[in-house]
Amino acid sequence: MRQLIISVLLIAFANSVCFGQKINAAYRLPIQKAVSPITIDGVLDEKAWELAEVATNFFMITPMDTSYAQVQTDVRMTYDEQNLYIIVVNHHLMEGPYMVESLRRDFSFGKNDNFLLFMDPFDDQTNGFTFGANAAGAQWDGIMFNGGSVDLSWDNKWTSKVKNYEDKWIFEAAIPFKSIRYKKGIKEWGINFSRLDLKATEKSGWAPVPRQFPSASLAYTGILVWDNPPPSAGANVSIIPYALGGVSRDFESKSSNIYRREVGIDAKIALTSSLNLDLTVNPDFSQVEVDRQVTNLDRFELFFPERRQFFLENGDLFANFGYSTIRPFFSRRIGLNAPIQFGARLSGKINKDWRIGAMNMQTGEVESDGLPSQNFTVLALQRQVGARSNITGILINKQSLNYDPDPKSEHPLYSQFNRNAGLEYNLASSNNLWTGKAMVLKSFGPDGTQEGFVHAANLKYASGNLSWNWQHEYVSENYTAEVGFVPRNGFYKISPTVAYRWFPKSEKILSHGPDVGTTFFFNTTGQQTDKIINAAYSVRWRSQSNLTVWMGHDFV
Repeated sequence: MRQLIISVLLIAFANSVCFGQKINAAYRLPIQKAVSPITIDGVLDEKAWELAEVATNFFMITPMDTSYAQVQTDVRMTYDEQNLYIIVVNHHLMEGPYMVESLRRDFSFGKNDNFLLFMDPFDDQTNGFTFGANAAGAQWDGIMFNGGSVDLSWDNKWTSKVKNYEDKWIFEAAIPFKSIRYKKGIKEWGINFSRLDLKATEKSGWAPVPRQFPSASLAYTGILVWDNPPPSAGANVSIIPYALGGVSRDFESKSSNIYRREVGIDAKIALTSSLNLDLTVNPDFSQVEVDRQVTNLDRFELFFPERRQFFLENGDLFANFGYSTIRPFFSRRIGLNAPIQFGARLSGKINKDWRIGAMNMQTGEVESDGLPSQNFTVLALQRQVGARSNITGILINKQSLNYDPDPKSEHPLYSQFNRNAGLEYNLASSNNLWTGKAMVLKSFGPDGTQEGFVHAANLKYASGNLSWNWQHEYVSENYTAEVGFVPRNGFYKISPTVAYRWFPKSEKILSHGPDVGTTFFFNTTGQQTDKIINAAYSVRWRSQSNLTVWMGHDFV
């Protein structure tokens, strides 16, 4: 029965894939090499900007997606041997101050007047980069995956300046070619620009995007046309060493001094313009932002995202496999209770169709807990198929080294090894109306223990008004992912949802409509263990305010 369900869904997925020309291929912005030096000062006064082509006449995304934007935005781009440059004139539609919530990097998109650039250097409509700023100059940058998802934990080196005038604000930036990844020799990149003006309650884009999708949707990018292939980034090597020392002593007990001597190094090496090698020896992650404090009222473990920069670039190859509560690999398991001694990570594009991710990490022994030295190896290989879909295979191995456990020891017993192998198909139609995935996973352990099976699938449809999603999951009793995040075992889950939105011609209301969602959990014998039923009606105003009336029924 399980194999039948998977087969039916895979057939539905395959039949849903749309092949054809890129949707916004007609929107083309030529870019030529700068004829004068560029100073990042928010002033449009260089000769290079006078000669640059202008991307203007943006299309409205919200509140309506059937007309040009009322707010005028003009974008120019150029480059030299080191940097990609952009300058944006964001004109005001009405008088009044701009709206900015925070000066923090990677601000909340919907609460700030802002301009964002979405860049697809491979023009594969799947992976890319985003840069931008709000009207007060706070920067925004992240890596893009899955055709429109953004990981804002990724931070890189680039320069920008925002200058405010009475009738406009200007954003100017220089993005080093060494800070991004792109294929050498490609003369066409996917690109789009997004503008949010909260005073006018209008979101717009240069290449039109239907309002049911975020402006970050790479399926709807236009094309940045280079006069010559972008220059090579050249030797791109970053080395970050550190040294940490200290001394402590308990004077009351008259103990001897305890010295702390630590040294380590991180290195990032660009093997090609699209393939990157990260190396680390005795890393120090003390600069990483702390997690949000959360009160856990659930009976299962909470998920906290990875923030260590070493694991972030191309992190979707490893971390995006599976679903939110079925992740065979979760990098925060590495170095959680043991020091990382060294590690290497190779990730990026081999060519337009193939991506690779390979990682090997070694942790040290913790004698106080009886925790042995462990090795973590992950290999992921992704192949693009159809318009924007892909197939990904993953292998994960956690191995205890020189470990001979004593059953009589007071320390916990650790497994000799734990392995996972999986295959996943990600669907994304060329127009983004159909998305989904289907996956299978198998775990392996010593002496046949920890051997289990997982399969899950979902199919989502999102049109202008109607959206629905079907998702089901199965995790066997003995499935084990010691390097993953799977807080619950031994269940079947069925979770259909449906929503409908009306977009009235109103000066105050942007949209309104109902949402209905259900989730049912069953144990492996078919007995229902959990049930969640939610129904809501939401109203969204053009002022970005929201009103939701909802009712829910939970059973455990």
